[in-house]
Amino acid sequence: MPFRPLAALRALLPERWARRYPVVPVVRLSGAIGAVSPLRAGLSLGACAPALERAFGMKGIRAVALVINSPGGSAAQSHLIHRRIRALAAEAGVPVLAFVEDVAASGGYMIACAADEIFCDPSSLVGSIGVVSAGFGFTGLIERLGVERRVHTAGKAKAMLDPFRPENPDDVARLKTIQADVQAMFTELVTSRRPGLKGDPDDLFSGAVWTGRQGLALGLVDGHGDVRSVLRARFGETVKLPLVEPVRGGLLARLLRRREPGAVGLAAVEGALAVLDERAAFARYGL
Repeated sequence: MPFRPLAALRALLPERWARRYPVVPVVRLSGAIGAVSPLRAGLSLGACAPALERAFGMKGIRAVALVINSPGGSAAQSHLIHRRIRALAAEAGVPVLAFVEDVAASGGYMIACAADEIFCDPSSLVGSIGVVSAGFGFTGLIERLGVERRVHTAGKAKAMLDPFRPENPDDVARLKTIQADVQAMFTELVTSRRPGLKGDPDDLFSGAVWTGRQGLALGLVDGHGDVRSVLRARFGETVKLPLVEPVRGGLLARLLRRREPGAVGLAAVEGALAVLDERAAFARYGL
């Protein structure tokens, strides 16, 4: 058997030097978008940016993969994350592939649209391209309790949609104007990022959610598959998929997790409320 000096030398080197294999960092973006509670932060640009910077900053990467599982949330945070992904992709000169798990709805789908290609499971839920606002009215309750509401403003719209006062038609009209503007931006973003959309725009942009199989027929996604199988098929069996996860929770939340005196009860209550709120967001899609 002939002696191969290069092969022998390669055998002595660490694996990261001895082999040249494709690398595709995987960034997991999971949960509701925006502030869930003071002690439990949801997905936000501040939370995601460090992980995204690390992923796109790795040397010799062939692409970046996003694994998304989000029912949506803050329109502003969704748009900020979308824009940062596009900016980093342009700087690194690599494609972005998104993989939907249970759901990428509303703001979650907006983030998925930052990818050059979107993949999902046939039973995943995608879309919900629309804007929603929800709240409660407590006017009857405070009347029964004998509570007098006192509000003083320096602008007639400053106390818009105050839940403790009767709903004002002018406030509702103003809210609908805001929603229409955000909806127009969302529609333009999806249309520009997904030029192969099919179907009636009135249905596509109605806020309806679709299964992964329906989404493929409508052009909302590009294919079916999970992150490992798709990337191995595209980049080979030796592709490396290092996971880069965002750090969840702010400084206050991390301090309270240390179980300092008096903090455990507050953290438990805030955490429970945040979990219920996030659970309700996923429950809207039957998850």
